[in-house]
Amino acid sequence: MEVIVISSVLQPEHIKLIEDTAAKTGARVCFAENENDVPDDFKDAEVVYGFGMNIAKTSKSLKWLCVPSAGVDYLMKPGTFANEECLLTNSSGAYGVTIAEHIIAVSLMMMRKLTVTYAEVLEGKWGKAKPQKSLKDCHITVLGTGDIGRNFARRARSFEPAALTGVCRSGICDEAAFDRVLRTEELDDILKETELLVMSLPDTHETRGILTGKRMEMMPEGSYIVNVGRGSAIDEDALAALLEKEHLAGAALDVFKTEPLPVDSPLWRTKNLLITPHVAGNLTLKHTLDRNVEMFCEDMINYSKGLPLKYLVDRSAGY
Repeated sequence: MEVIVISSVLQPEHIKLIEDTAAKTGARVCFAENENDVPDDFKDAEVVYGFGMNIAKTSKSLKWLCVPSAGVDYLMKPGTFANEECLLTNSSGAYGVTIAEHIIAVSLMMMRKLTVTYAEVLEGKWGKAKPQKSLKDCHITVLGTGDIGRNFARRARSFEPAALTGVCRSGICDEAAFDRVLRTEELDDILKETELLVMSLPDTHETRGILTGKRMEMMPEGSYIVNVGRGSAIDEDALAALLEKEHLAGAALDVFKTEPLPVDSPLWRTKNLLITPHVAGNLTLKHTLDRNVEMFCEDMINYSKGLPLKYLVDRSAGY
């Protein structure tokens, strides 16, 4: 078995772990910073770990692609794989900690008016104290109860919210931090009492456009929205309008329908909108990178033994 590892961020300990795992499986492994650096004798490799989209598109020898991202919507288009039977795994489960911390950070920035205060400080102004809201006694709804939603819920629980509700397609989640978990069909009812809505949804036909303008209007005046899933889930124009009217007190978006966000997008100038350039996750936190590599090595053992891959993506479902 030949394995290509494509990454420019691996540290010596990660390389050693992959090499040790490859030795256990009898695999031959090469490391490259990008697809152009892959040696000729690995062109027909069976396994790729990394963003090997060109290899996937051209190589019929590829049997397993493991991507270091959680989202895989960019791999769902027809023609992505030369070998349609190629297995696809992702790294969902590696990003919960880092993205949950991002959600806490931006929520506190908005609710404690730190975005406004810091803008004043940058202008050399000694501003006045401003009305604030707290995560304590806040009605929080988490739309998407996967790894990210669960990790956020555990951390949010320590702030003593009035209610912490999860929402997912099945209405079933074994995370004890949630007070209750509802089915997506019950979203409209819970939005009427939601003061902070956290969204961590994948991009699927079921999630696209799920947060319409009508649904945002159902939320109490002065509520907040955080989206770290996919930008396709929100009606961005309606969100901007509700922020300008101050029906919503604030929103923090890390993801957008078009990325990078165009320089002429009105979102840049929308009142009380906190924009981050898709940086909630990524491999910039050591814990995330460690876990990412561990997950690949875990499945490399499974693959070598002919066992089911633990982090296999259901390509028909999109995640």
